[in-house]
Amino acid sequence: MKVIIIEDEARTANELKNMLLAIDNDIEVLAILGSVSKAVDWFTHHPMPELIFSDIELGDGLSFELFKKVSIEVPVIFCTAFDEYAIRAFESNSIDYLLKPLDEAMLQKSLEKYLRLKEHLIQGEQRALNMERVIDQIELAYKQTILVNYREKIIPIRLQDVAFIYTLNGLVYLELDKNRRFTVPYTLEQFDSMIDPHQFFRANRKFILNRDFIEDIEYYFNRKLFITCKIESPEKIIISRVKAQPFLQWLES
Repeated sequence: MKVIIIEDEARTANELKNMLLAIDNDIEVLAILGSVSKAVDWFTHHPMPELIFSDIELGDGLSFELFKKVSIEVPVIFCTAFDEYAIRAFESNSIDYLLKPLDEAMLQKSLEKYLRLKEHLIQGEQRALNMERVIDQIELAYKQTILVNYREKIIPIRLQDVAFIYTLNGLVYLELDKNRRFTVPYTLEQFDSMIDPHQFFRANRKFILNRDFIEDIEYYFNRKLFITCKIESPEKIIISRVKAQPFLQWLES
């Protein structure tokens, strides 16, 4: 079986590859693709594999962008940390999933399911229509509003109004457009899987940025980037050299 892995975390991708080979050493991993752009280029110049394992959030966008740009004619097993709502969307469209962290027993079960259904899998135009429905359902699964406790009230905060999310002294804050600031009972890691990666970017271990509130970008020493937001931040927002190019690609997308 020839498979492709689309995953931007090298460790996770290698773990998945090793688990696949442990389950069946006849499996051939043709390539590990770490971004939407690399995946588009690969599928443009190579024949289709038999099966694709794909993360959802990649460094330069959602893997769904690949399926919009390239006609994928083979089954996809998504690797995701999304909640039960999103998983039901996958199942209703005959697309299997793996929850992170990856588990070898679940992986084997997914492979067995694929082999059982191989001859009956939907092909061509109907598969494309099903994929479009999955994309629509998953994009709707991102949080649009966060409820915060403020004094004796519960206040709904629209995420589109949040300039940036940041952590300071062990607390996580939402900074709004009118210099309103609220603490929330989530970590930045939890926000990573809750919010739309088209709208928000994890700049570093302290900040998640809303694209609509980015004022300008300056080159910093050692090829890093210094970000100025329309709302003053409590400290400098620096993007590392490694993240600089994915950040600029995200901002242009």
